[in-house]
Amino acid sequence: MKQKTVRRMKRILRGGMLGIMLLALGTGAPLPAAMASPSYRTVTEVFDWGPSVSKVIVDVEHDVRAEEVDANRFRAHVKRTLAEGTKTMRSVMAGAPEEEGLEGDRAITAAYISDGEGNKAAHNHYVTLELAVGPDDALGSAVNFDVRSFHNDWVKSDYTITDTAAGTVIRACTGDVRPQAAPFTYDIGNAEGSYLSFPYASYEPRDGGTHPLIIWLHGMGEGGVTPSLTIMGNKAVQFADESIQQYFGGAYVLAPQAATYWMQGTSGFGDGTSVYENDLMAFLKRYVDAHPGIDKDRIYLGGDSNGGYMTMLLVRDNPGYFAAAFPTCEALADRLITEKDLKQIAKTPLWFTAAQTDEVVPPKDYVVPTVERLKKCGADVHFSFFDNVVDETGRYQKADGTPYEYPGHWSWIYVYNDRCETIIDGRSVKLFDWLSEQHR
Repeated sequence: MKQKTVRRMKRILRGGMLGIMLLALGTGAPLPAAMASPSYRTVTEVFDWGPSVSKVIVDVEHDVRAEEVDANRFRAHVKRTLAEGTKTMRSVMAGAPEEEGLEGDRAITAAYISDGEGNKAAHNHYVTLELAVGPDDALGSAVNFDVRSFHNDWVKSDYTITDTAAGTVIRACTGDVRPQAAPFTYDIGNAEGSYLSFPYASYEPRDGGTHPLIIWLHGMGEGGVTPSLTIMGNKAVQFADESIQQYFGGAYVLAPQAATYWMQGTSGFGDGTSVYENDLMAFLKRYVDAHPGIDKDRIYLGGDSNGGYMTMLLVRDNPGYFAAAFPTCEALADRLITEKDLKQIAKTPLWFTAAQTDEVVPPKDYVVPTVERLKKCGADVHFSFFDNVVDETGRYQKADGTPYEYPGHWSWIYVYNDRCETIIDGRSVKLFDWLSEQHR
């Protein structure tokens, strides 16, 4: 009799718990904590200043109604963990404590029901929290520039999401969404430090046709053995965006990565040589040969800073291979370019970009005299020379209300945002429009 009673009680309890679950699903109320396993995913987007965590997609494990969701219902607290031993620019330059900018509450600007990718939905069990981001927001930054290595490293960002209405705390992370980088694939190359092969990010048009190739060489901060940084360390993901792809009817994109710096020369840093040059050129040719869809007469080469330096070396030493090149804030000092070098460089059409406020590679010592010399020897050369580098989105301002100003070295922002333009034969022409018309 006692065993029958126990079995009967178990059936009642099972039925009762099922009823509670069905009731919760029907009303949009949260499930009991023991029944639910809420989690979150972060969304990392690349902005003019670099990658930041701009959203958190929370899986609350039960359907919710639109009227139940608003920004005040949730709290998003982040703890950022740097790679072991790294140093932040803030701590070194500003004398701030190392922990500053590593932990705190993120401002939530909007909250709405969405699907698992963060797209707004009428009803679902996902809630997307949009977070305030900005060029000076350390808490949102997805990378840290390590002042020891002069490389960027991805930061581990652990969030604690508090649903104040349901009384739940969510700490389980199921990954990171990187929508702009999604069209790219990665290859880690050979062992760390090898010059024979290179980690790289690449994008391929999917229509099966023949297309040009855009090669982009990263700056100093994007070196290492993590190829995602070649396109996300700054906004090189934009080369796969329709805003640029439209000029070419689709283009391959290749972004190889140096283990250290492209400017690592055979006798010193930035000495007019590179320990990577010969192997990089061999690698580029192997990549082209392995992709028959690449139009070999329309291979375009560009790069910023360190990458601009290597762009100049490859053009100098391989005249006739590239249909055109677009060095940006390039770091090959004009004093290192001989008259013989100049004649070799002049064989390739060139479009330079820089800003007058660049203090890292002052234009008066680098691009300005080089452009003037190229013009005198009859080269097909164009130059977008900006006064400074400012925010053009209208979202970020200085204290006096004028547009936010980036470091002058960051003229690559104007390249990614398709802002380089000049007059050619009486008409206004943009960089990528010009580039798409160049053939070997």
